[in-house]
Amino acid sequence: MKVRDRTSFIKFLDLLRQDLLQHPETWENKTLPDFLEALATYTEDIQGYYENTDANVDAGKAAWSTFADIFKGAKVYE
Repeated sequence: MKVRDRTSFIKFLDLLRQDLLQHPETWENKTLPDFLEALATYTEDIQGYYENTDANVDAGKAAWSTFADIFKGAKVYE
């Protein structure tokens, strides 16, 4: 699924959650602490992924603060 905007990002998150519930055996990081650790590590390494796949993406220009705000908000959102 291509994530192009906030609406598609919301759909992506829902599909990701459904995938965990339906196929937990395909997930390496099933707990929140493990997932958050992997999220941080992968964020550090993502530029290498883009370079290895010739994606022509500069991860340094992404609005990472928005992603951080989303995760921080999810911590307290009811």
